[in-house]
Amino acid sequence: MSTIKKLQTDVAIIGGGIVGSSAALALRRMGLGVVLLERDLCGSRSSGVNFGGVRRQGRSLSQLPLTQRAHRIWGQLPELLGTDGEYIRSGHFKIARSESDMASLERYRALSSDFDLGLELISGARLREQCPWLGARAVGGSLCAEDGQANPRLVSPAFALAAQRAGAQIFERHKVDEVAHDGAMFIVRSGNTLEVQAPVLLNCAGAWAGAIASQFGETPPLRARSPVMAVTEPVPHFMQWSLGVEGGGIYCRQVARGNLVLGGGTGITLDAERARAERDAIATLAMQAVELLPVLRHAHIIRTWGGTEGYLPDREPVLGPSRTTPGLFHGFGFSGAGFQIGPAAGEVLAELARDGRTETPIDAFAIERFDEQPLTVFPT
Repeated sequence: MSTIKKLQTDVAIIGGGIVGSSAALALRRMGLGVVLLERDLCGSRSSGVNFGGVRRQGRSLSQLPLTQRAHRIWGQLPELLGTDGEYIRSGHFKIARSESDMASLERYRALSSDFDLGLELISGARLREQCPWLGARAVGGSLCAEDGQANPRLVSPAFALAAQRAGAQIFERHKVDEVAHDGAMFIVRSGNTLEVQAPVLLNCAGAWAGAIASQFGETPPLRARSPVMAVTEPVPHFMQWSLGVEGGGIYCRQVARGNLVLGGGTGITLDAERARAERDAIATLAMQAVELLPVLRHAHIIRTWGGTEGYLPDREPVLGPSRTTPGLFHGFGFSGAGFQIGPAAGEVLAELARDGRTETPIDAFAIERFDEQPLTVFPT
């Protein structure tokens, strides 16, 4: 008969994605004790199955202070993690398919001018000269030369490994079954094997974070969504930039080996553990890819996949203190765009855990902005 292992620490973290793992690393660098519980393997959920875009361009103005902080962290990956995670500042080009798209990109450049993103609008003859590989539907676009791309399957687990090397206690394949608060300490239990007690709890459980929040009287309207991802066979190099489309749609990047990583559309969430790409969505993605990048007309897609990400209606995360329970801090609902800002969100959570405050503006991400609503984690 097994005996439950009991641990006490300064901060307990639920969720080992890029947000929770970077928070664990930041806390250890502050000298605080950390225990992190991950239901699967660290970085294997949305943090590891995403597109790999590391972009600031196109984010809401409220996210720009956070994304600028993250930009500085990404520039220090080798020193911080011991690997560069295939991160390169290749540039990110947001494509316009109409004059109204170009006008929208112009407005965004003006609105974001205080944040020094270095956005450059390209159109007309210059577009065709610089981007002969673009299809005829593209009329222009906005280039953020310092944005880039990375391999999420390397970067996200690397944060957890770095935190572990720094002294964080990380328990993978430990699903959290019960969370409680006795007025002084949080008690987090995983089956009959582990119980963690800590005065501070970070809820970084991704698409499952709403269920944690609801145990403390908070029910954000979080829903699960599965992105559709695909990768082609290697083709001769023809572009350096990572691409997106104004107004939404396909996004893609070419890696060093020549493969094109593509994303766009929504797959199928089978249950709490499984998601997969959907056939019609893959067909649509392939058509959009060929329309924007005719060179892909004869390229083969060699793999497709999905994942499970947590979305909120306003596409802004919840990042900050609980409104009901002192010592509880949330970091979830990054709505398919958490890879780039994840390391900064983790640092912010670490500051909140230690000091109760942060210099990075996060008021727009308060959980209080949602009325009490029924919780939906996985669609039926």
